[in-house]
Amino acid sequence: MADALNTIPTVSIDNEGVFKYVLIKVHKTEEGATDSEKFIVRGFKWGPYHADIYEATQEKIEKLGFETECVGGGRIEHNPSEKKLKVYGYSQGYGRADHEVTTELLKKEYPDYNVSWTNDGY
Repeated sequence: MADALNTIPTVSIDNEGVFKYVLIKVHKTEEGATDSEKFIVRGFKWGPYHADIYEATQEKIEKLGFETECVGGGRIEHNPSEKKLKVYGYSQGYGRADHEVTTELLKKEYPDYNVSWTNDGY
């Protein structure tokens, strides 16, 4: 079970720019076992709404037999030339994601980047 969960990339975001993102909890409850879960970050410029990004991700992950829950959203500013990621803002539909959790996941994926967050901004 945990092996299947680990096949889902923890972070998938656009290579540069400012875009909306969602923080998603992926989990599966098996009979007689405890829940297995992980958080994933998805952020793309193509999504005019946070729900667009969540629903596209949800569809893919549920086909793998997992359940998903969007726990919030915000924005990411990705500047690859300066190796900076800034997490901020909120989603009107899902509320503010825990940017600290998002930032920790991004730091693991981008270890040579300066990754920061703030609750300011939309």
